[in-house]
Amino acid sequence: MRLEIVDRRDFLVGAAAMAAVSIALAGPCAAQDRQQPLDEALKKIMGDAKPVDGKITLELPEIAENGNTVPFTLSVDSPMTEASYVKALHIFASGNPQIDVASFAFTPLSGRAAASSRMRLAKTQDVVAVAELSDGKFLLGKRTVKVTIGGCGG
Repeated sequence: MRLEIVDRRDFLVGAAAMAAVSIALAGPCAAQDRQQPLDEALKKIMGDAKPVDGKITLELPEIAENGNTVPFTLSVDSPMTEASYVKALHIFASGNPQIDVASFAFTPLSGRAAASSRMRLAKTQDVVAVAELSDGKFLLGKRTVKVTIGGCGG
């Protein structure tokens, strides 16, 4: 058996070719790969329930100059009584390595279903908010945020 020694240049050319092939093969699947974790996260919260679009106020900048700190405010107009209130608000960032951003729990004593914070966004992506109501229904809101400088190492 004869062992061949590969010089550094040949090794680098081969490695670059393999990287190019893997990127080309992964490219069309990348968007689909991001949608699957989002669908799984939504199913974990909502089960098979069908959410109603709208009714969630999702305040985000249209363009985030720096993805390291993107402010957001979530709110739902609700009477917040024992009979009808928002149990929880959940926010997801579909393009982040970990899509779960935050969850906020409420009771009728909260008085208002609203929360504000900041999040990191890796790149331009959809931010999705889900409101879980006391009667078992769900509300859904979505907004696209364009990120010029990534916040998760991007």
